[in-house]
Amino acid sequence: MEKPQAILFDAYGTLFDVYSVGLLAEQLFPGQGNALGLLWRDKQIEYSRLVTTSNDGAHYRPFWDLTRSALVYAVKKLVAPAGSVDMADFDARIDRLMNQYRSLSAFPENREVLQDLRARGIVTGILSNGDPAMLNLAVRSAGLAELLDHVISVDPVRKYKTAPEAYALGEQATGLRARQIGFVSCNAWDALAATWYGYQTLWVNRYQVPFEELGTQPTYSGSSLRDVHQFF
Repeated sequence: MEKPQAILFDAYGTLFDVYSVGLLAEQLFPGQGNALGLLWRDKQIEYSRLVTTSNDGAHYRPFWDLTRSALVYAVKKLVAPAGSVDMADFDARIDRLMNQYRSLSAFPENREVLQDLRARGIVTGILSNGDPAMLNLAVRSAGLAELLDHVISVDPVRKYKTAPEAYALGEQATGLRARQIGFVSCNAWDALAATWYGYQTLWVNRYQVPFEELGTQPTYSGSSLRDVHQFF
């Protein structure tokens, strides 16, 4: 298999730690921080699929809006019924967590990996569900802007991954065919769909969980972003 000429990375969960909000969540909602972070993420992804598959994307909303809606749902489900939150400052707590989400912690190996790819003349980029404002702020906060040739949001096609139209944006941005592009994601569902689309894929299994049981495996599997060095 030919070495890819471009490497595209998923953003949330792959370059940026979506669970880094857990500490603040625990401070705001004691005893529920970890569970809140997990449910928030699951509901965020569920909403992205729901608005993409219903009525051919007619109910699309920017990822920032879906993220806030998912957080509100998670808090209402886990915290509000137990009576452990003063609903008078509900919106203030939601706003604090959303502000934290604007600048999620970046995984420490990001810079090393991106610098190596750039030194080898490989095109780099992000292909993400995030809307442009979210992505640009996250990239700048992490100091990665000068190491990325492309920051690609699905927002122009108004459909989230795993829609083929979302993955096609990588080909359009780079001018390359899918088989000439490596796609890296920590999310198994994302790595699977990108494999189906035709990308060379690396699934970064950070949390040591099984891959999806749908008869297809990613091109490569690893446990750290540094495995990009080995496979690409």
